[in-house]
Amino acid sequence: MSYRTTDVEVRGGRLRAGVWESADLPPDAPAEHTVYAVHGVTSSHLAWALVAERLVTTAPRTRLVAPDLRGRGRSAGLPGPWGMRRHADDLHALVGTFGRADVTAGHSMGGFAVMVAAHRHPGTLGDLVLVDGGVPLPRPEGVPIETLLRASLGPAAERLAMTFDGHDAYRRFWRAHPALADAWSPAVEAYVDYDLVPGLDGWHSSSRSDAVAEDSAQLGGGDVEAAWDATTVMPTFLRSPLGLLAEPPGLYPPEALDGFAAAHPGFRWDDVEGTNHYTVLLGPRGAERVAGAIAGRFDGSAVRRRPDRRDPE
Repeated sequence: MSYRTTDVEVRGGRLRAGVWESADLPPDAPAEHTVYAVHGVTSSHLAWALVAERLVTTAPRTRLVAPDLRGRGRSAGLPGPWGMRRHADDLHALVGTFGRADVTAGHSMGGFAVMVAAHRHPGTLGDLVLVDGGVPLPRPEGVPIETLLRASLGPAAERLAMTFDGHDAYRRFWRAHPALADAWSPAVEAYVDYDLVPGLDGWHSSSRSDAVAEDSAQLGGGDVEAAWDATTVMPTFLRSPLGLLAEPPGLYPPEALDGFAAAHPGFRWDDVEGTNHYTVLLGPRGAERVAGAIAGRFDGSAVRRRPDRRDPE
């Protein structure tokens, strides 16, 4: 396996992406399998490192491309506005460089972005694998989406306002995090180190709070609903039973997904046991399951068509 980074021209500047390739695939050669992988709301492309390792070392001539979304990582300098449409169009710019995908995967907010991207740019992203994201978040009647997001994403958003003395301090912060305390590894450490960048008042997360706020407000918006209404091939959906703080029942209670399935014929979901919202990608058990779900869509055997929708003419 090889790993490299590259920058792709998008509106307003250049988008950073990490690229993992099978050892038998030269960087300038077409891939037999191309996969795009999109991270969550305060994350970066390195969230996919363990998944990429498992996928490209077992599937011949495979290339996995994961961007740092606009406002995060080494794409943090790209200007707004943000939102699912902008991320969808940035993802489409990767297609111009690496070609159409066989599978596109999205974790957390990344799941919403790939749903909108598949709707805005049909035929370019292949089959979809959604990992603990992409389905509108369950919301009690009368509760504003902002209130729900403060409750579910609050700890992640609060980190963006914090400063640290350096990498050792940031590692200590994450080592004490309930979701990662028992899952520390070289991959997690690399992910944490990559996120920390210098600022005028100290070191801080590379994710921009304004981008996170604007994106978070769209996790139940009309663009996402329109994408689900239009889909003809149901994505694979993998649920983590534990949330951002390793608490049950996770972002998606089973009854909420059952209700979504009743309204969207053909939708199914599977638990990734023993994982939380972070370790579903950053832990070995979760990475194995996600990589397997992606590879399982290469030959079309896992495709589930929506019975009440026809493919567009």
